[in-house]
Amino acid sequence: MTDIPKSHPRYSSLVARERVTEGMKKGYTSSQGLIAQGRGECFDYLLGERTTASAKTATRAAAALLLTAERPALSVNGNVAALVPDEMVALSLSLGIPLEVNLFHRSEERVKRIAHLLRERGAKEVLGERPDASVPGLDHARALATRGGIYDADVVLIPLEDGDRCEALVAMGKKVIAIDLNPLSRTARKATVSIVDNILRAVPGLTAQIQQLSSVSRADLQTIVKSYDNRLVLSQAISEIQEHLLEQIQNP
Repeated sequence: MTDIPKSHPRYSSLVARERVTEGMKKGYTSSQGLIAQGRGECFDYLLGERTTASAKTATRAAAALLLTAERPALSVNGNVAALVPDEMVALSLSLGIPLEVNLFHRSEERVKRIAHLLRERGAKEVLGERPDASVPGLDHARALATRGGIYDADVVLIPLEDGDRCEALVAMGKKVIAIDLNPLSRTARKATVSIVDNILRAVPGLTAQIQQLSSVSRADLQTIVKSYDNRLVLSQAISEIQEHLLEQIQNP
């Protein structure tokens, strides 16, 4: 990876670009993933490249939802593998739950490379290389799923996900946690909990929240989940973008 001084004002953004580019070279992500990364980066600018109050609210609810789940699972696609492999492994280990590789532009070689990467980084259980089930309502490779993983899960984390799969998982009766920088996307609007934040901040933040809430009673965790309103949080995220843009206009 190109040496980038931490003093650079665009340090985090440049690191993310390098990671996705390197991920493409190593076969984790696809060329389309580069476009997706640029789109997300645009929304991060609009948010002020910070974890907002609404994102913190969603992260807390997501942690409570994962802690109260009976069979949670974590989905990993190419960009996720390129950007936050260590962080996703740490999240899975904190909960003792599996990671499952799922790709839109699927090839068996890419799946194997990502699974190997996750195991190399310390993952205990990685699924997705031998899918044995299919998510109803999807007619492409992203429908592939694994029993004992995403297919049987009651709660699924889907970072950087497409709206159609999010909607299909919800239709199966699953609670879906999304990480999506665009509060207007179909993924964000269809998910049970939408964390509108950069995945580089969101996954470590989620792990930290899980650690903080691990000693909280199940009843209190359920109260956090029940009191959460995703539509309200998305509305707050849009307001935070508007406020940030006004600040930039008033203080150029």
